[in-house]
Amino acid sequence: MQKLQSQGVHHITLVGAGRQTSIDFWEGVLGMPFIFEQPNLDKAKESHLYFDPGDGRLITIFTDENRTPEKRRTPTDPGCVHHIAFSVSRVTFLQAVGRLDERGIKHSGVKDRGFMDSIYFEDPLGLLIELASYRFEPPAGFTHADVLMEAHRLRVARGDYNIAEVHLADAIQALVERSRATLSDDRAPKNPY
Repeated sequence: MQKLQSQGVHHITLVGAGRQTSIDFWEGVLGMPFIFEQPNLDKAKESHLYFDPGDGRLITIFTDENRTPEKRRTPTDPGCVHHIAFSVSRVTFLQAVGRLDERGIKHSGVKDRGFMDSIYFEDPLGLLIELASYRFEPPAGFTHADVLMEAHRLRVARGDYNIAEVHLADAIQALVERSRATLSDDRAPKNPY
């Protein structure tokens, strides 16, 4: 047997209500450009809206003008989607509480996740949305996942409960030391003062 190797999320499709509800939320709240629309090719009475979440990938919504938003949390049973997280820059994250408050959108407030900060709120159809902001930038040539895997290894080796900022800093240093050559005979920390 061979794996069917994935190379990233292609798109996520959600079941929406009326067309304008989706446009107002995905573009009007989250700033995702509405890039195209066509019929749902499997269900002619539905439209299929496409939004760019910021990385050129797609969030798509099946809409039907006969459906109305239901103000209840979507199911969290096994097999259901718990939430969708979107990456935001630190400067946007620092504005999120105020911008949600000005719209009257109930939210969790800032949640400390050790390696990132998060804010949770529901879309108009009850899907939990997370805005996530990493606390670090990976070194050149590495991804956030590379840093997190290294930080996880350090956390486990040290017997710590969760990834914290110290694990991230040490992971970044380890990745740089393994990937970048130096002319120095000794790369150990020094105090030149």
